[in-house]
Amino acid sequence: MRSSHFPLLALLLRCMTSPGAVPLQAEPVPQGCTLNIHVDDLRTSRGVVGVLLFRSSDGWPENVTKSARHDASPIAAGARGATVVFRGITPGDYGVVALHDENANMKLDKNIFGIPKEGFGFANNPRVSFAPPPFRSAVLHVQCPVTEVGIHIRYK
Repeated sequence: MRSSHFPLLALLLRCMTSPGAVPLQAEPVPQGCTLNIHVDDLRTSRGVVGVLLFRSSDGWPENVTKSARHDASPIAAGARGATVVFRGITPGDYGVVALHDENANMKLDKNIFGIPKEGFGFANNPRVSFAPPPFRSAVLHVQCPVTEVGIHIRYK
């Protein structure tokens, strides 16, 4: 089969192989957003900082199995803050809770009265009294390419 039978194909091949031709590239497919959660006011650098993301109030704020995503980051020696990075997040609204898990057992330890023994915080840094804040007060909107949020950890 000769290229003269397919003039358009021959033209395309010549354009792609001629000097100075720019190769055709597909546009990259978006892979979601990045969410950087910067946590500060840690009382020690022991343990890890854990973060849970919730799409609804179901399971809010402690049920890891009902969270949309969760992750933890180590704390650098001597540091009083850490950053947890989520990649590939779908844009939208998320309730965010952070925990200074000082013994790295992946849960919020409480005393016999149910008061947290470890530090915690929420997106938007809402006021916290004797109960966790409502889900809506700790919701943030994630946008692409990157969303940055700061959470202050508090201890009771």
